[in-house]
Amino acid sequence: MENHRNISEFVLLGLSSDKYIEIFCFLLFLFCYIAILVGNIVILVSIRCSPLFDQPMYYFLIHLAIMDLCYTTTVTPKLIGDLLVERKTISFDFCMLQVFAMHFFGSIEIFILTAMAFDRYVAICKPLHYMLIMSRTRCNILVFIAWMGGAVHSFPQLSMALHLPFCGPNEIDHYFCDIFPILKVACTDTYIDGILVIVDSGVVVLFTFIILFCSYVVILFNLRNQSAEGKRKALSTCGSHITVVLLFFIPSIFIYLRPPTTYSVDKVLALFYTIIAPMFNPLIYTLRNTEMKNAMRKVWCQTLLSKETHN
Repeated sequence: MENHRNISEFVLLGLSSDKYIEIFCFLLFLFCYIAILVGNIVILVSIRCSPLFDQPMYYFLIHLAIMDLCYTTTVTPKLIGDLLVERKTISFDFCMLQVFAMHFFGSIEIFILTAMAFDRYVAICKPLHYMLIMSRTRCNILVFIAWMGGAVHSFPQLSMALHLPFCGPNEIDHYFCDIFPILKVACTDTYIDGILVIVDSGVVVLFTFIILFCSYVVILFNLRNQSAEGKRKALSTCGSHITVVLLFFIPSIFIYLRPPTTYSVDKVLALFYTIIAPMFNPLIYTLRNTEMKNAMRKVWCQTLLSKETHN
């Protein structure tokens, strides 16, 4: 660890050096972060306080909302604060924490999305055995596997970052600490490390995306045997999932599945999976879902009525 002590902090170059753009981004991302907090908390409370909690899909949706909150909180508050200051610094320890937390919560989210796709596959292709296959015990096992997968993915990333020597340049051309920008400022040849990141991050993201894509192809193929109402409901649910998957996976694949280097466009693409996708997830899963809208009305209207009665 001695070789790290030459660098006690990093300087983040951020999204832009233009003050007016930074003020605009501050207002925009502050609104986005508040929307993420409110939207996901509404989902959590609505599902937990309604019968939907007993359904596997909504049980997974609760975990997805929790991951969105944890994932975006790792980056967004720091980004919002940095937009108000001229010199954007981050301590070495907090930088390493960001590397770990981003990959930990992000990979758990990927595996939760995979579990949700499996749930939809069983619901549409094996409807008579749905409750048997998707029992609460099996759902808990899938969530546990997602957490274990997140740990297996993120700890090697953290270990790699911790063992890099930093002795000179400390400017990171990004708005948060990610593994590729950190490799760029290390005082050693990081080609092999970059290849390991591609294998650990890029291949995992691509492989998961292929699994999700194939599962939805099978689901849509099986919809031909459904009634018109069944097709409409299934397409609405699957459409929500596919939208979330595209928002999260396409930018991630572009960034992590390529030769180990960085581009200025990476910062814009990273906004999709750090802020935009977590903000749209609550809207996608509520506005396109009749069951969620009914549960929200019931839970929140009852809460307001009980308060008025009490007063």
